[in-house]
Amino acid sequence: MVVQSQAKPLPDSRACVVVVDDDAEFRESLGRLLRSAGLQARLFASIAEFQGSAPPDCPTCLVLDVRLPGRSGLDYQRDLVAGSGRLPIVFITGHGDIPMTVQAMKRGAIEFLTKPFRDQDLIDAVNIGIARDRERRENEESISSLKARFEVLTPRERAILLQVAEGRLNKQIAGDMGITETTVKVHRSNMMRKVKAGSLVELSRMVDKLKLLAEKHDE
Repeated sequence: MVVQSQAKPLPDSRACVVVVDDDAEFRESLGRLLRSAGLQARLFASIAEFQGSAPPDCPTCLVLDVRLPGRSGLDYQRDLVAGSGRLPIVFITGHGDIPMTVQAMKRGAIEFLTKPFRDQDLIDAVNIGIARDRERRENEESISSLKARFEVLTPRERAILLQVAEGRLNKQIAGDMGITETTVKVHRSNMMRKVKAGSLVELSRMVDKLKLLAEKHDE
């Protein structure tokens, strides 16, 4: 069972913790603990049951028992990593060993807790996992918004954008593209408005972020 202690509440009431443990009594006790800390708690007896449910739509941390009926928690983590899954995981077990712990941590687990453990140790680990997933979700939303803005640009506006982001002057861009400097200024103004860039510095950051995303996609 969980060792009782004074658990500090978490601030994000929209955060969700998914608990997968085949011990019904223990699973329910974790649910009560997490809810007392201001978190949504979704409880499942197996990986299959969890995968058959609607995916969480808020910052989420998984709390998985290592040994489960059917697929184990470690098996699920391996498949999640292989499929580029990014949900943070806190493992709990009554029968942990060093090789098992090392394996889980190498694959990116937040924490590996052996029963019995302190309530606050679990809350702290879950807090880290939720913060990490929140950051991932916000970053993906930001990237999606950026891509949507850049997709509305015309081919000429995109070409000018890249040169502007590199610090080239209107006169230089005009010479490269065989158009007048006035035309460059018009396209530049339209481009800045469409991508909602308030300055050249902001525009350069947007372009760098999209380039980094493209490089990661090609890896």
